[in-house]
Amino acid sequence: MALTITPELINQISTIFLLGLVAFSLSMLLTPVYTFFAYKYKWWKKNRTEDLLGNKTPIFTKLHAAKIARHIPTMAGIVYISVIAVLTLLFNFDRTQTWLPLLALVGGGLVGLIDDIINFRGLGGGVKGLRAPIKFAMITLVGLVGAWFFYYKLGFDSIHLPFPPYDINIGWWMIPLFTFVIVATGNAVNITDGLDGLAGGLSVMAFAFFGVIALLQGNTGVAGFCFTVVGAMLAYTWFNIFPARFFMTDVGSFALGTSLGVVAMLTNTLFLLPIIGFVFVGDTATSLIQILSKKFFKRKIFLSAPVHHHLEAIGWHESKVTMRFWILGQISGAIGLVLALIGGYI
Repeated sequence: MALTITPELINQISTIFLLGLVAFSLSMLLTPVYTFFAYKYKWWKKNRTEDLLGNKTPIFTKLHAAKIARHIPTMAGIVYISVIAVLTLLFNFDRTQTWLPLLALVGGGLVGLIDDIINFRGLGGGVKGLRAPIKFAMITLVGLVGAWFFYYKLGFDSIHLPFPPYDINIGWWMIPLFTFVIVATGNAVNITDGLDGLAGGLSVMAFAFFGVIALLQGNTGVAGFCFTVVGAMLAYTWFNIFPARFFMTDVGSFALGTSLGVVAMLTNTLFLLPIIGFVFVGDTATSLIQILSKKFFKRKIFLSAPVHHHLEAIGWHESKVTMRFWILGQISGAIGLVLALIGGYI
């Protein structure tokens, strides 16, 4: 649906940006409450000593030993998930556009919360958290529930191809496709959450660009959700930039990733997701390449994976990696927005 400027739309746009401001303000106000309980109950992150294949990770451990020794609180994602969920429930334009991203946000967050609780209690062996197959199964379940709602309740059965602009009907294949997108995006944001401010800043950019696209499409409910996330994440990133005061950990990263995937599906911009989320995709790809190389060729491609840790290992300061990845996120987001304009998405 094309965007038509009307007094009602102007009011909706004002409300959208007001939601972002309120989300930022509430998150800033609730942060001291979170930090009180985080320090009281010692929600410290346990250092990862093994990778997914059970191999030791001496470089990663050395790079982050000092950070872990500072006892930085985890599970800060609880703050912005709570703010986003409450505001989305109280103020929305169209529940058909907000129920699904809210479900993904909360569902992904619950999976991450379980993983984080196991982590800070020191369970789970060297990996210090849920075992990868269990975590994968739980995120897949979240994706399947969302896929059922997306296909059967909302009636989405086609995807948009940008060049030439064309919609292709895929029928029930939408269910496995939707599930794959949710699982892949959830894990991508989770993997990228490895440096102070990195995942937070990139999430602000990704949701902002998708919010603009949704607004131009006339999907004001999706746009409202996106800018609520932007506001809450700006508050989180305020405290998470180097040196981080706390970490979002899995509860936050899985919530962001799964809901970002839903936003891409609701705006029918699946093929723009890997462009706008280029850094998430690239970081995840380097981690996958490292795992496959070690498994089949018994050698490492990177000193430490994903690539943001490799750059640390060769001498880049953590802040330099984060800020340069932010720049890449801004560029890729702008490219995605341009492609949305010329590719028939709007």
